[in-house]
Amino acid sequence: MTREPRQHRRVHANATATAAVLVTLVLPACTTASDGARSPASAGAATTAPAAPSPTPSHPLSTAPRTVPAVREFAPARGPGWKPAPGARVVVAAGDTDTLSDEARLLAGELGMGFADAQAPRRGDVQLALGAPDSGKPESYGLTVGNGQVRITAPDEAGVFYGTRTLKQAVRSAGSAPEGTVRDGPDRPQRGLNLDIARKYFTPGWIEARLREMADLKLNELGLHLSDDQAFRVESESHPEIVSTPHLTKAEVRRITALAASLHITVVPEIDSPGHLGAVIRAHPGLQLRDVQGRAVRGAVDISDPAAARLVDELLREYLPLFPGGAWHLGADEYQALVVRDPEASFPQLAGAARERYGPTARVQDLATGWLNDRAEVVRPSGKALKAWNDGFFAGGAARAAGDIQAEYWTGKELGARPPLEYLREGRRVVNLNDEYLYYVLGEPNRFVYPTGRRIYEQWTPLVLRGTTAVPARYGGQILGARFAVWCDLAGAQTPAQVAAGIRLPLAALAQKVWDPRPPKLSWTEFTALAGRL
Repeated sequence: MTREPRQHRRVHANATATAAVLVTLVLPACTTASDGARSPASAGAATTAPAAPSPTPSHPLSTAPRTVPAVREFAPARGPGWKPAPGARVVVAAGDTDTLSDEARLLAGELGMGFADAQAPRRGDVQLALGAPDSGKPESYGLTVGNGQVRITAPDEAGVFYGTRTLKQAVRSAGSAPEGTVRDGPDRPQRGLNLDIARKYFTPGWIEARLREMADLKLNELGLHLSDDQAFRVESESHPEIVSTPHLTKAEVRRITALAASLHITVVPEIDSPGHLGAVIRAHPGLQLRDVQGRAVRGAVDISDPAAARLVDELLREYLPLFPGGAWHLGADEYQALVVRDPEASFPQLAGAARERYGPTARVQDLATGWLNDRAEVVRPSGKALKAWNDGFFAGGAARAAGDIQAEYWTGKELGARPPLEYLREGRRVVNLNDEYLYYVLGEPNRFVYPTGRRIYEQWTPLVLRGTTAVPARYGGQILGARFAVWCDLAGAQTPAQVAAGIRLPLAALAQKVWDPRPPKLSWTEFTALAGRL
């Protein structure tokens, strides 16, 4: 998640030759952040810092820091580089203390350094500073090592934070950060992990550990699947009867979301509907969908019954304030009324309701689309981005899913599957959760196998939305990113510790490919060795 930076008036200061050494660049497509974007105090600090001796020619030309994900660009230089030393500090440029002190304190603690706000950097220090908001792309940053100092600048807080992750990893991997300038930033705006906490309980501590792991990998989105047939895992005041034991309390959720925000990660909750609601139906059996022969349909509510919509909307309204992040997942996948050959014949009550709402040619799929749009209407006033699974979008109907709902593409195996190009040609924005590479399904049911980091690292890119074939590159701008997904279909198949170990390398490989989809420079063997050190 990218927090909005506070705006500070910055006045132009004449940069001396010493300050010019510390100017940090951003990605090539962006304008360069200049010392003129700094406050007078920080500019003056640069000119009054003790002069450092020039690097001698005996220093070899530096090489890029070894990090996961790898930095996009590095301009080498000759010099000793930088490493933490006694008395060294992490300092925040004057004018940026309100926004960057948290990042500075975190880095100082990780590297065993001191911390100082709004003070001139000394030799050995690390300085964090914000450039002008238009000085680079969101989440990009520059990191310069020179004259015995490190300077990290970015147009936003998230970029500065990712610069601190690069510095931390450089020190961990090699003991020091190399002389020179890193210019870096992500290829995709959405990068993350999806976690099924409905079918398997994970403790707050376990989830928080994954957040810290994600932050070091520059991942910025954690999806939480809250509801399913097996359980509903978050405390509820509006409907306590549906909540399973064990579950997360609201206080625990607030702690999780607060940690996530501090690490620039958006928590994206999902109350899946109108399917995957078995836990709700156990407490409200009258809402369960039944076919023409009276047989109950597992996990599905009857979307022709207004009471089902009221209950789900009450849950949405209750949880919207609990998850302050900028996105919400509406679910909409695997509604069992639509996986039969003739939904209208099997579920005449749904067909009748569809015709009543959308006209004589409407079908059950149109009623399902109406359900999705209605739930979107509940969430939309919050300003959150809206998401739904790709099999909740249908073609050729009387109703169409709202255009602002992102399609999270996970499968092309369902009945009536639509290939990714159909979504992209409609102009739909898409997020990649390709079940061929990115689905870690406990117990490996339904022919799933645990994905390997090597396949992701060597074969997958964000353009590979379904199976192993990439969509044309011209659609790349509509593919917002990707998440690696843990699904707990057979919850007892692995312990939480085994899940954490099993997803470590696949998550690292995903982080590399959403940050930079180009073929990696390191071999898989070299990458795994580096990931092990970090």
